[in-house]
Amino acid sequence: MNWKETYTKVFLQQSGKSITEATMKEYTPVWWQNTRTKDEGGLRLTEEGFRFITEELNLQTYDVPYPPDFEFTTQVIIFLDKFINCPYFLGKRALTVTEEKKALELHLFSGDIKKYGLMKALKRQQND
Repeated sequence: MNWKETYTKVFLQQSGKSITEATMKEYTPVWWQNTRTKDEGGLRLTEEGFRFITEELNLQTYDVPYPPDFEFTTQVIIFLDKFINCPYFLGKRALTVTEEKKALELHLFSGDIKKYGLMKALKRQQND
């Protein structure tokens, strides 16, 4: 299932916009950082997408502050893309997610996304 497409349709419906192929093509690149079709992950919002869900849809969001010495790397962004299964936004001081359970999981790692991603990757490897 393509969650990005599903979320886009729900966002359009909740805002009173029609769900057509044209509106999907218009809003998908505006709201999502990565427009590639994926069955899982890839739910990073753009600034406009984040503004839309918080200001226009009034969706509940949860901030997970980064540790003081946290450093973004390409690997961290890949972990986020793979393992965050709800719309999220990368802010300057915090990661903002739309799912309470995911926020709690990330808080348990003190906001250290790298440790969280490594744990998820190891768990996935053990299950395979």
